[in-house]
Amino acid sequence: MPTHRRSLTLDLLQAREAAMKFFRPSLNEHGLTEQQWRIIRILHQQGELEMNRLADLACILKPSMTGVLSRMETQGFVGRRKVAHDQRLVLVFLTDQGLACFEAMSGCMEQNYQQLQARFGEMKLQQLLGLLGELRGLKR
Repeated sequence: MPTHRRSLTLDLLQAREAAMKFFRPSLNEHGLTEQQWRIIRILHQQGELEMNRLADLACILKPSMTGVLSRMETQGFVGRRKVAHDQRLVLVFLTDQGLACFEAMSGCMEQNYQQLQARFGEMKLQQLLGLLGELRGLKR
């Protein structure tokens, strides 16, 4: 008799959706998509990044990244420049407007995080983050 194993990937997606319910209203209020916020947050934390590295960190497929960055550049949140010694490489940076967006949103996003932590529990959240970090570090 076959046993049915829970789907780790489905559980992770459903947990992500549950977590995003705390953050999505703030993103909608500021007119940002989840992808745009991830890019703004990563660039604020890391500084200028090569486009492919940014795509990896933001978990955005590289073909999609070009369109997302084009829209963000039109909106004035990011800029792009080619590397002088290798014209194939594109560096992405946060503009002053992108920085202002991060600063305007960081307070409400922190409040959302605090609400999530209050509902889930600080210890459980820290344990979950630790376990997810270990899972990300697995090599196949």
